[in-house]
Amino acid sequence: MKLKVYADRMSQPSRAVIIFCKVNGIDFEEIRVDLSKRQQLSPEFKEINPMRRVPAIVDGRFKLFESHAILIYLACSFPGVADHWYPADVSRKAKIHSVLDWHHSNLRQGAAGLILNSVLAPVFGLPLNSQAAAISEKLLSLSLSKIESIWLKGNGRFLLGGFLPSIADLSLVCEILQLELLDEKDRSRILGPHKKVQQWIEDTRNATRPHFDEVHNVLYKAKTKFQVQRSVAANSERESSIKKVLPSKM
Repeated sequence: MKLKVYADRMSQPSRAVIIFCKVNGIDFEEIRVDLSKRQQLSPEFKEINPMRRVPAIVDGRFKLFESHAILIYLACSFPGVADHWYPADVSRKAKIHSVLDWHHSNLRQGAAGLILNSVLAPVFGLPLNSQAAAISEKLLSLSLSKIESIWLKGNGRFLLGGFLPSIADLSLVCEILQLELLDEKDRSRILGPHKKVQQWIEDTRNATRPHFDEVHNVLYKAKTKFQVQRSVAANSERESSIKKVLPSKM
């Protein structure tokens, strides 16, 4: 039976899994679970993933959730996956696990928290929270500095110090790409100081073309939508301010 990937491309880890499958020629069926419609909370999806999160996979009778576990499973189970994604060498494999474990409690918390509290909260019926966003941004900036000072400090292009990406590179870069949803000034302010991270993102994008941009296309469209919303809100606010000032001058 064909591998089934349950995902929402607005989800960073979902994109990592989809890109990995496409890059490595893994035959799969993508089944969309629309997070904005709370489809992950349905009884049907609970049978796939009791945690009610995406991504999740079904391979025959085998079900698995958590994107890092999924990437490891795919790298080990499907023929033709190049060794650099998840090396046979135990020490290099351990380094990948080290990065992935760090990711969950650092970079992911910072990036996801910032985007949720400054952009996406209304999509899920929640209020924006500038205080929580500020806390997340501090963790995100610290995480970006750690990536540069620990994993990108050498001459290699990727996190393991080599010239080919691993599943860790793909997972972390997809996380950072979520910053596309920010206002351009905020995005530049956060990523601008981190030149090595910017180059690493481009190297990962180039190593996974054309699938990287194709899978992220939904994110780029959402970025345009949010930019329009910000522009409309700003114009509305200006017009309101003008109307308040004009009567006082008449």
